Amino acid sequence: MPLSLGKQFNRNYNIRIPFLDGFYNIGIYFDKRSTFLLFGVNPDFSTSSFEKNVKINMFKNLESSKFCETFLDLHNYRKSTLDISNQFEKIKPEYAGDLSFVFNETITLSKVDLHDKSVYDLLNIYGFTINSYMNEFIFILTERHNIVKRLGKKIVRTSGMQIATSPSLKTLDEYHQESKNPRISFEILDHSDKTIKLNEVE
Repeated sequence: MPLSLGKQFNRNYNIRIPFLDGFYNIGIYFDKRSTFLLFGVNPDFSTSSFEKNVKINMFKNLESSKFCETFLDLHNYRKSTLDISNQFEKIKPEYAGDLSFVFNETITLSKVDLHDKSVYDLLNIYGFTINSYMNEFIFILTERHNIVKRLGKKIVRTSGMQIATSPSLKTLDEYHQESKNPRISFEILDHSDKTIKLNEVE
């Protein structure tokens, strides 16, 4: 059934993402005059034996996402000319080897002169996957930069969508639990100067 949109949406960007042995067609609907947006999700598994063990979650508040809390550093900043909430800053260094970018795209809507500087009204779209579940997990961040010229202000808001199989969600839970626990490091000490290798210890 097609998604029915009101008059407040006048832009659409589509992405086709491989998933399991099919695809998801993702529509991002937004308005050129605001930061509000919606996702449309259409599975395409017509030639596959698609098992219905996939969960789709959408996040207006990224702080409620286990994926974002575990893996990403988000940026918040407010002053008179700039209002940023949960902007993607970077993958946390300790998880750089556990995640991969699947895409990183920017759609520029307009260039605006604001306070003697050129700023851009745009949409950034980031796609991440967990390396051990590359075909079973996708997290999409949509970062909307909107210029309100009347107020002399740039507003940045970010939404997220997660598509994941049950096994990948279990792994995400394990990563999340691990991130909450203090990391324990230890050394094997010996009174001599000899280095003890673990594979030499019986």
